[in-house]
Amino acid sequence: MNTLPASTQYNHGPSFPDELRAWQRGLRAQFPIITANPDLAYLDSAATTQKPQAVLDASMRYLTTGNANAGRGTYTWANQTTARIEQARDRLRRFLGDPEPGRSSVHFLSGTTEGLRAVARDWLAPQLRDGDEIIVPFADHSANTVPWLETVDLLRRQGIHVAVRAMPYDGAHDYDQQRLAGLVTERTRLIAATHVHHVYGGDMNVRRIRAVAGPDIPICLDAAQGVGHLPLSVAELDVDFVVFSGHKTLALPGSGAVWARNSRGPEYVVAGWSGSPNTAGILSLAAALDWLDEAGLDRIARWSVALGARFTDGLRLLPSFEILGCQRSLAADSPVPQRHGIVAFRHREISSNDLGFILASAGLMVRADDHCQSTKGEKTTSVRVSLHVYNTVDEVDRLLAVLTELEVR
Repeated sequence: MNTLPASTQYNHGPSFPDELRAWQRGLRAQFPIITANPDLAYLDSAATTQKPQAVLDASMRYLTTGNANAGRGTYTWANQTTARIEQARDRLRRFLGDPEPGRSSVHFLSGTTEGLRAVARDWLAPQLRDGDEIIVPFADHSANTVPWLETVDLLRRQGIHVAVRAMPYDGAHDYDQQRLAGLVTERTRLIAATHVHHVYGGDMNVRRIRAVAGPDIPICLDAAQGVGHLPLSVAELDVDFVVFSGHKTLALPGSGAVWARNSRGPEYVVAGWSGSPNTAGILSLAAALDWLDEAGLDRIARWSVALGARFTDGLRLLPSFEILGCQRSLAADSPVPQRHGIVAFRHREISSNDLGFILASAGLMVRADDHCQSTKGEKTTSVRVSLHVYNTVDEVDRLLAVLTELEVR
């Protein structure tokens, strides 16, 4: 294993949760793909997460003991499948701390992009009138901009003109509350926001948006990097939609959900005929939520934040690298909230694509591209490291060792 040169010293910070090391080892051992590849470090969890054995077992158990289509038959397996999907809806409500589960609705879709598109198309579009306005975050993921723009374009072709206002950001890449307050008017019909930024790793402080928006404007939250990574309470955030992907939440690909509060505006209903659900994926999601609750989201968040701080605490001492996002959040003893296990950076001379290949050759799996950031995002590609509970201190130190070798050449 690579080690950092003796000349490179950095502060690991007094707050690293050493008491969680044994707990983390026990959880890491539950990921078959991780334990089967001890020489590889998977550092791309913002793209998709690995799956614990309990999630794999839940899907296989369903497929081998009661596989049937939901809502399509009267025999035992079909009825059990229908009941299991309803139980999965209730499980998600509990996971999100739903304060009014009798009013809210849960719809299972393939992931965040389809979910946001469904909210835009099926819920928002029928309500919009000529002269209405929506606020969209153009420096966030394209999945949280394109569906809204598609809907506005569709309405424009019908003679309905809706104004799209750009969510303002401050110098730390957080939402700018003051400037946002100046955008909200009596014609604002929706604010689209993100829970945790997929490039900068920051909690976007969505709870502050409600204070600016007032009590009546719906807020739709892209929670792809939040659900399953840190606690998320819809009661505290007071948002109207939470949309996320199961595959980023330790569940199988092709699973995701829209949670709708249904207290501002009409009830959210998916339009059109619904085909057969991805039952194995939905049940894997329910199993993932069980696993996450048992593991403890508070501890998962502490671990990934601490690993991210350890990484940035070392990387910021290497002059050849530029770390994207809020610079005050880099140190392990940062005075501001640290990144939630997501760190994007560039080498000042080596292209990000080449750097990605270099790291891959060392057994370090990262993402190197534009990370699907929308039009007001970064114009130059970067490398993104994204961490989860199965990652270790040794993996972070190994990554720093390779990057340090590039620095000293």
